[in-house]
Amino acid sequence: MRRAPWLIAAIVLLGLWLWSQRQAPLPAPTAPTASPAASRSAPVPVAAGNAATDFLPAEAHEVLARIARGGPYQHRQDGGTFQNRERRLPAQPRGYYREYTVETPGENDRGARRIVTGGDPPSEYYYSDDHYRSFRRFDPGQVQP
Repeated sequence: MRRAPWLIAAIVLLGLWLWSQRQAPLPAPTAPTASPAASRSAPVPVAAGNAATDFLPAEAHEVLARIARGGPYQHRQDGGTFQNRERRLPAQPRGYYREYTVETPGENDRGARRIVTGGDPPSEYYYSDDHYRSFRRFDPGQVQP
């Protein structure tokens, strides 16, 4: 029996989409640690930033204040789940990471700068200025206003 070509194409496309959505098994959640060995065990290196937070732009301070207050946020995506599709951050269960927009002066859209937090309440903070291509971990308690 001859099958319709569109049905075969649809099944192949569905299979490819499902394959692209697969993830490696997630490890059991562990308590956050501040040891240097723990940061080196991340699947993809994350630049250490606890000692120096000079890399944060001035606009990040207001975002950190909003995160501490629980909002309100300027963009509807802020506070939403960051899915870590790029796998640049340590593997955690879905919903562990949240993302927030850091305004970029002169941009007409959200721009590329983000703060991503981990945990509820947040216990890990990461900054990306290149739309998730790289992250720098930082301690918000060391950020000078």
